[in-house]
Amino acid sequence: MDDKESVRVGVAIRRRRRSLRLTLATVAQRSGLSVPFLSQVENERARPSRTSLERVADALGTTAVELLCAADAERTVEVVRAGVEPVEEPSTRHLVRGQHQLHAVEFVGEHDAGREFQHRNDELMYVAEGAVEVEAEGRAYRLARGDTLFLSGGVRHRWRSAVPDTRVLLVAVAEHIKAEPE
Repeated sequence: MDDKESVRVGVAIRRRRRSLRLTLATVAQRSGLSVPFLSQVENERARPSRTSLERVADALGTTAVELLCAADAERTVEVVRAGVEPVEEPSTRHLVRGQHQLHAVEFVGEHDAGREFQHRNDELMYVAEGAVEVEAEGRAYRLARGDTLFLSGGVRHRWRSAVPDTRVLLVAVAEHIKAEPE
């Protein structure tokens, strides 16, 4: 298998393992492979041999062929066009469709700080235009055009537009993906 296939296979293995709610340690025990090796495969730093892939597939209750097919399906290239895509709220546009590990939303215009957020996974806020005021962990931050703010999973925060015509991009690990130490 070539390097591109092995990368996608790692993603397919991780998705299958997580859907079964198995830890790396459980898959390692079932397959006879080490946790560090399996982590490297899932994180695209190691390439499994055909034999290793078959052992992992058995541990996950599937076949190597099914994992390869799932890996092939993992390839996604999708364009979200400005002005063409539906806007869910008057000022919100999703930049990634479907359920993927990456979640990205664009906010344009006024955004009120009345609601507090706390996400399970990491989030990055990028101010494309205007300015925002963010309160996180009891501290206030003012972000201007081009500024970013990183929030690790679990940080309580709220934000609001500080000037009209503000445009903010929020990029995060999707909520349906549980961040876990590997």
